[in-house]
Amino acid sequence: MNSRYIKREIMPVHECRCTFIPPFILEHMAREGIEEARLTIQQSKISRENRDKRPEELMNKLAGVISVGRAYRQVYDSQNTYDLQKKLERSEGDPAIPDQVVNNVYDYVGNVHDYYKQKLGRNSIDNNGMDFIINVHFGKKYNNAFWDGEQMTFGDGDGKIFVNFTKSLDVIAHEITHGVTQYEANFVYKGQSGALHEHFSDVFGSAITQYVNKQKAEEADWLVGDEIMGPELYGEALRSMKEPGTAYDNPILGKDPQPAHMKDYYTGSGDNYGVHINSGIPNKAFYLAAMDIGTDKAARIWYNALCGPRLFQTANFNDAFKAIVEAARILVKDNKVPLGSTQKVRAAFKAVGLPN
Repeated sequence: MNSRYIKREIMPVHECRCTFIPPFILEHMAREGIEEARLTIQQSKISRENRDKRPEELMNKLAGVISVGRAYRQVYDSQNTYDLQKKLERSEGDPAIPDQVVNNVYDYVGNVHDYYKQKLGRNSIDNNGMDFIINVHFGKKYNNAFWDGEQMTFGDGDGKIFVNFTKSLDVIAHEITHGVTQYEANFVYKGQSGALHEHFSDVFGSAITQYVNKQKAEEADWLVGDEIMGPELYGEALRSMKEPGTAYDNPILGKDPQPAHMKDYYTGSGDNYGVHINSGIPNKAFYLAAMDIGTDKAARIWYNALCGPRLFQTANFNDAFKAIVEAARILVKDNKVPLGSTQKVRAAFKAVGLPN
């Protein structure tokens, strides 16, 4: 990779082992006697234990030493073990191989990189050419995907409830954006700041999917995770940005608990105090703004807010509202989004009960 290392002052990283399938869904499935869910929970625990053995590169990062890379893709095959970076299958510029899972993730990561570079001027996850480290075929029938602070990992799914997680551009863009958020606002993954972590991943997962598919806001389905549903759940989704709380309702997954308004805000301690649940509220605000000014313009506003000084590690929904409205105002002033965008963004948040 010919990377070099430089010393830079950085804030301590609030590590986010951000999983795509929320824990409360897997727990519900396990209570329903679905063995694959129990195995996924068990395998996730093993993965966390293995990850606690800090490699030298992560120790360097936490000490403030960061790698300057070329935004190269490296796809590794875990070979159905819990090992990460086990067998390198495809590097940047390599031709396609017989394993279509490797090829899918390689291409989709390229799509995400291109969006961030071409639409937002961002140079990879850390805006400093960080290489994309991707692991596929993790575990056995592993029903999840995650960003762990350094790299992305994707399970094959069980083939019945969930299919391979690399099948979805939305999933891949979602997990990469967790990395982007980590290097920008660095939200604590708990409560409202954690829900913002999930929210920004859903925003750019949807925006990038629309960009690649050449869709306008009104043409998109605004569903998250529908592409990974297996034959027993075909037609369901994990989240709906258009109508939070309606993505699924079945014996396998349970009932979608996402609120669409602050009046229905989840106050319990589950899901790390609602990181996947309460993200439905700002998700709905983004959907409304995108329908009014276009997804590209809305995503630009949200991105500028994420990278600006007004969002910080413990930011809450009110802080995000202020940061996003201010980003809209500045972009209007710079003629990068249309006149009236500030008011339309403000109205979108008002419709979901923010600020409160």
